[in-house]
Amino acid sequence: VSPCPVLSKCLSFLSAGPTVPELVVIGEVGQDVTVPCYYNVQSRRDITSMCWGRESCPSSKCSRPIIWTDGWRVTEQHSSRYQLKGDLQNGDVTLTIVNARETDSGTYCCRVELPGWFNDQLSNHKVVIKKARITTASPHTHTSEQTS
Repeated sequence: VSPCPVLSKCLSFLSAGPTVPELVVIGEVGQDVTVPCYYNVQSRRDITSMCWGRESCPSSKCSRPIIWTDGWRVTEQHSSRYQLKGDLQNGDVTLTIVNARETDSGTYCCRVELPGWFNDQLSNHKVVIKKARITTASPHTHTSEQTS
């Protein structure tokens, strides 16, 4: 039995491209910013490679890759400011951007490479790095207006 009884409908569905969720992460200049990404690991055979890239997820691999792992350890790292501090073997491939800069703002792709065609787990993350707020010692005063 064909998984696609009406081929033209399946092809038009495939050509539309995958819809990839986009999550927003807001951080502050000078702080470490955590961009979450996880995949399901039931046993050792589920451990797989993945990459983080600095653009939306393409149809394969990562555009402008910044870090790769084979599932066991980091195999390629663009900068020491990009780190995977989670438990890789348990599917925690959360990205940590150390000492964030405004230029770190933008879209990041987390691609977990799963076996089979078009099975990869994709998530786009919009990272916004804001300037640190300057705190002042003077108290804030609020005036309320009363109407009669």
